[in-house]
Amino acid sequence: MSTDGLFDISTGDDVTGPDEGHVRPGAPLAVRMRPQSLDEVAGQRHLLGPGAPLRRLLDGGSAASVLLYGPPGTGKTTLARLMARSGGGTRRFEALSALSAGVKELRAVIDAARRRLDRDGTGTVLFIDEVHRFSKTQQDALLGAVEDRVVLLVAATTENPSFSVVAPLLSRSLVLQLRSLEPDELRGLLRRAVADERGLAGAVELTDEGEDVLVRLAAGDARRALTALEAAADGVRADGGASVGVAEVERAVTEVAVRYDRAGDQHYDVISAFIKSIRGSDPDAALHYLARMIVAGEDARFIARRLMIHASEDIGLADPTALLAATAAAQVVQLVGMPEARIALSQATLHLATAPKSNSAIAAIDAAMADVRAGAVGSVPAHLRDGHYSGAEKLGNAIGYRYPHADADGVVAQQYPPDDLVGRDYYEPTARGAERVLAERVPRLRRAVRGTRPDPS
Repeated sequence: MSTDGLFDISTGDDVTGPDEGHVRPGAPLAVRMRPQSLDEVAGQRHLLGPGAPLRRLLDGGSAASVLLYGPPGTGKTTLARLMARSGGGTRRFEALSALSAGVKELRAVIDAARRRLDRDGTGTVLFIDEVHRFSKTQQDALLGAVEDRVVLLVAATTENPSFSVVAPLLSRSLVLQLRSLEPDELRGLLRRAVADERGLAGAVELTDEGEDVLVRLAAGDARRALTALEAAADGVRADGGASVGVAEVERAVTEVAVRYDRAGDQHYDVISAFIKSIRGSDPDAALHYLARMIVAGEDARFIARRLMIHASEDIGLADPTALLAATAAAQVVQLVGMPEARIALSQATLHLATAPKSNSAIAAIDAAMADVRAGAVGSVPAHLRDGHYSGAEKLGNAIGYRYPHADADGVVAQQYPPDDLVGRDYYEPTARGAERVLAERVPRLRRAVRGTRPDPS
């Protein structure tokens, strides 16, 4: 037997039926409170309502394979078990963990499922936890069995399947997203765990304040809520007490684990929110997302790289020091390291969030690259070509080039772009921050260079 914490994963040979689910009394509270029926499932109303896909599956009215995608502690494994029972006791529940199973183990389960189906019509629900950790070869090995319905696949992942599951398997499965539990749903779960005979059986009282702390610490994770409650209750009973309040919870739970997968969509969501908060000039939100990444152990070099990109992409010449600040923070990360480098990352984040914003740098290079890709290249004007090799003069290269430093203003009228791009403007400075000066100067420079106005000052 292996376990995912809240819900046991058994790979026994017994057909899963309505009486399955005996749990030893000494099992963790999160295991003892594993839902035995749909009525006990906390949350996921969007999937369990009348006519919803998951409701139809659990009522036995459909036989589609499913990818359950969502954060930890939202009930992915228990829903798989309930799906196995939905066949009226005619489906076997088999489970594999992608952390330990290979193609050999996978094929053995599929072969056994095929023999049972041919022998007496017994179906198999194959639950695969952490399916995103399966290689492409392992995922491909599932395709035939899923398509022929040799197994009813229920795969669980904390990562967006679009990033981690092969397209053929995605197309053969329903993708259902589970959501973190709402505070009221967590409260109901905690109260049931305190009162239920499978749980604490009323041995302790949970105060309203203690409940509030547990809900906040759980952050939508049922497993975390129950584990924290059990730890606090054990401490209270060891001291001869009977009330779980704020102090008891805080003594039992020293630090909240931040839900954040550096390889999954949480990684992309948080960094996206971080950059958008800086772009939106909200330093407080930006610091929140920075803190989430740091506490979760995100690579500080990754954060520094994103800051450097952002400094050019969204600030640019509106504050030329922004890129310097971001680069300096990256150097601190490299030379000093964490945890001290968090201060430099905070400084750079605040600098960028409060700086005037301009996307002119990225808009300019993207516009220029679009023209090049569209074929607007043309020949380099002869007077700009290299004239430092023998025979260059005979080809007309560098003849007539005007040296700007020889002019009092340092700017001379001269054609620089290819003929087809004369007069094409890419850089459009904004009127924000330091770029305000450039918004006035650049048009004068263009007139001077293009010969329509000789004075660039």
